[in-house]
Formats: sequence, structure tokens, C-alpha cells
Amino acid sequence: MAGGNFVHRVMSYVVNELVVNALANSPAFQRFAVRTSRRMEDISSKAVQKRQELNELVKDLSKNFENFKNQ
Repeated sequence: MAGGNFVHRVMSYVVNELVVNALANSPAFQRFAVRTSRRMEDISSKAVQKRQELNELVKDLSKNFENFKNQ
């Protein structure tokens, strides 16, 4: 049983190395990776911007509610 596990791990390592090397040397995959990375950065920056806008909106609503409540 342990021998089968060892063989499986060796095969998995070899296949993993082949796949990683093939992808690392593939211009198409590199373009895909760069585009994906840029899109994720854009989405992250938009999320931060929207979070800030939402925080400002909540502050304004809270301030307006307090003003309304005090009248």
C-alpha cells in the first residue's frame, strides 16, 4: 500500500512539473495570466472605491437622520 502511495506521489510530481513548465513557456497562457491579473486589480480598486462611496453615503444618511430626529 505504501509503495502505491509513493508511486502516485512521484507521478503526480512529474505531471505537475510538466504542466507548470508547459504553461510557463506558453505565450498564450502568459497573456491570459496578465489580462486576468489586470482585471482582478481593476475589480479590486473599483470595490475599494465603491466601499468608500458607500461609507460616505451611510455617514450622510446617519447625519441627516440625526438632524431629522433632533428637530
